[in-house]
Amino acid sequence: MADELFDIYDEQLRPLGTATRAETHARGYWHRTFHCWLTRREENRRFVRFQLRQAGKDTNPGCFDITAAGHLAAGETIREAMRELEEELGLTASFEQLIPLAQIREEASGEANGSLFIDREVSDVFGLVSEVPLTSLRLQPEEVAGVYEADLDELIALFEGSLASVSASGVELSGQDGSLTQVQRSVQASQFVPRDFSYYTSVLRALHGCT
Repeated sequence: MADELFDIYDEQLRPLGTATRAETHARGYWHRTFHCWLTRREENRRFVRFQLRQAGKDTNPGCFDITAAGHLAAGETIREAMRELEEELGLTASFEQLIPLAQIREEASGEANGSLFIDREVSDVFGLVSEVPLTSLRLQPEEVAGVYEADLDELIALFEGSLASVSASGVELSGQDGSLTQVQRSVQASQFVPRDFSYYTSVLRALHGCT
């Protein structure tokens, strides 16, 4: 929402105070976000899960994205930001279960709702081992249209360019009551939120170490 407040920072990540979401993106202030990728192992294979952003989102609508992610509100800690798992996926976990993977900086610009934006984010990236069936997730209708999983090594190959597509099984919202339909989709790298592919390959490789 436009009236959300974020803690904002300069290039050296020195605190500058707070600003609304709209002002943060209009002026290109650095701010913090939480990323969490869900993974699980099945015999000698590892799988990773990712979400489909709702078509009504103001940025990157209908793109595949991190399993759960979001901005830190003003005064919020990374520990508190893991609320995104409960809000977006209906998944309960403790902060101690999260496996730190990286802290990255990303810059992007574009247009949303007729206004130009500059998005400068410092993201703490985590992995979470979860055996919860996809059919047991409770998706946030305003944010998430579906959640899928694919073979981790195949996804790495996808972003490295050695595979044109991978097969993903998942669930998608099928009604206003939150009911889910099981689906199979062919996924291409171009369908993910536009980022430097090195983000995806480095994070996915790091997920191999999650136990």
